[in-house]
Amino acid sequence: MSSPSPSFDSAAARDAFFDSVTVFDRFDQVADTALYTPLPDGWVIGNADIVKSTQAKADGRGKAVNMAGAAVIAGVTNALAGEDVPYVFGGDGASFAVPARLAEAAGAALAAVASWSTHELELPMRCGMVPIADIRAAGLDVRVARYAASADVRYAMFAGGGLRWADGQIKAGRFQLAPAAPDARPDLTGLSCNWEQVPSSLGTILTVILVPRGRFDEPLFTALVGQLNALLADTTQARCPLPADGPPLRWPPTGLDLLARVRRRPGEGATWLKLRLALETLFNAVLLWTGWKAGNFDPARYRRELVANADFRGYDDGLRMTLDCTLAQAARIEALLADARARGVARVGTHREDAALMTCIAPLPSRSDHVHFIDGASGGYTHAAMQIKADI
Repeated sequence: MSSPSPSFDSAAARDAFFDSVTVFDRFDQVADTALYTPLPDGWVIGNADIVKSTQAKADGRGKAVNMAGAAVIAGVTNALAGEDVPYVFGGDGASFAVPARLAEAAGAALAAVASWSTHELELPMRCGMVPIADIRAAGLDVRVARYAASADVRYAMFAGGGLRWADGQIKAGRFQLAPAAPDARPDLTGLSCNWEQVPSSLGTILTVILVPRGRFDEPLFTALVGQLNALLADTTQARCPLPADGPPLRWPPTGLDLLARVRRRPGEGATWLKLRLALETLFNAVLLWTGWKAGNFDPARYRRELVANADFRGYDDGLRMTLDCTLAQAARIEALLADARARGVARVGTHREDAALMTCIAPLPSRSDHVHFIDGASGGYTHAAMQIKADI
């Protein structure tokens, strides 16, 4: 049974909502409905995604697409000046929730990110903001819990069907934000893409999206999530795609040109910008290669935290995972999900490829709460989502 909608008497209390929701540290608890709390009245859902992201990934622009998706999170959280709000990375976009008092600032930042993606990256992005009242009027809800991926990072999990409904409404042209000016520059401090692709070490990178046919708390779907998590208990067969010491690192990084588009300052010439970033990334690479400490930055600790903090699995009205699997384990997972689809328990999307990709938000690398979003290198989440869309 779902928790009752919380009642708060003040704006300050409502703003403390996200700090008050349940935190769990075992991912096999992700489908436990008792852990999820409805958003307070007055909150607003923000959502953005790249238009025709499948084609962009087919054109070899997977790193840019993922960078644009993570930019939504970086731009909005930076604009909110340290306010902790729930968000989720979706590969070619992202969603978040904010209280009413932050909606204007979040919306302005979201529109700026969409303009930057459209004009700077040449990846058209649509975006919108949907009040929780409209979601509930449609018979759905947005409920939130927090998964402690490590001692330093807690990722939001979403249930209730409202997030996917909001995404569909915005795609249909409703609740969309007015475009920001073409030269709008969001604050993308901390956003980076300096690491290289991560090849599979077990056999294949498998991306999975699993959405209930009916309600989130349908017992058959909850049981299916439990069966899948049981399959994943053996980490010699399936695990996070990142090796223990983090992804490969080279210099200059493959994403240097993309990083320049993120970090370009108004009026800064392209030659000076690339020289500045080349020197900066070289300095960082030397530290990470050698393990030399610089001030409060400990490269060995950072690499360990990077792996522990990785966002390679989550729940946003459906289970999503990017895994490094043996071929046999991938086949077992696919067979389990195909059976669930045939029985009408779930809508299923899977995608196999050779490597994973990581996009990072680390405003202060000396801190331990840096976050790292994992996707298949050729667009695992995008391809899996296409199958979900077709499975109606």
